[in-house]
Amino acid sequence: MKLRLHNYWRSSASHRVRIALGLKGLAYEYVVVDITGGEQGSAAYRARNPMQQVPTLEVVEDDGSSHFLPQSLAILEFLDERFPDPPLLPRDPYLRARARALAEVVNAGIQPFQNLPAVRRVGALGGDGAAWIRDFNAAGLRAFAALAAESAGRFCVGDTPTLADCCLVPQMQSARRFEVPLDGLELLVRIADTCEKLPAFAAAAPAAQPDAKPT
Repeated sequence: MKLRLHNYWRSSASHRVRIALGLKGLAYEYVVVDITGGEQGSAAYRARNPMQQVPTLEVVEDDGSSHFLPQSLAILEFLDERFPDPPLLPRDPYLRARARALAEVVNAGIQPFQNLPAVRRVGALGGDGAAWIRDFNAAGLRAFAALAAESAGRFCVGDTPTLADCCLVPQMQSARRFEVPLDGLELLVRIADTCEKLPAFAAAAPAAQPDAKPT
């Protein structure tokens, strides 16, 4: 079996999947989809991902057949089921639900509002895209911190990285990029710093990717 990750260096959803692949020690082919240049809208890419978003994980089986998996959280769950060691979800049902809930705070409550199409639309309607991004980031991260306070150890849920950490680290990097105030979010800063010291997180960072551009 071979894995190909169709992704973009600065996409936080792509970043989540790169972290998970690294945590599980899985080799993969890095395929660039330049979303700033519109490559996600090509006919070839639409056939793989009708939402025209990154990432898409291509799974090439030993018989040559391919499966194209969109949506970062679905990809993370697939990886955890197909390659269960080390796990991205705790065994305890409550803690599994907490890890998923934290991931969804980012996936559904923050990240969609900072996506390029959304921000461009805000600007087209006469709004302040930067303020829009900061407001959703600040509110979402405060909610994340309140939930994580109930389950955190070294990481968001206990003392090993989970789905939640795969989502938190890219979002914290986005928050810094968009100059979101982090006052009162010391727990999240501490967890992100702990994560970023691990090789899997460092290798997945946007600046470490082959298509990274100067910022």
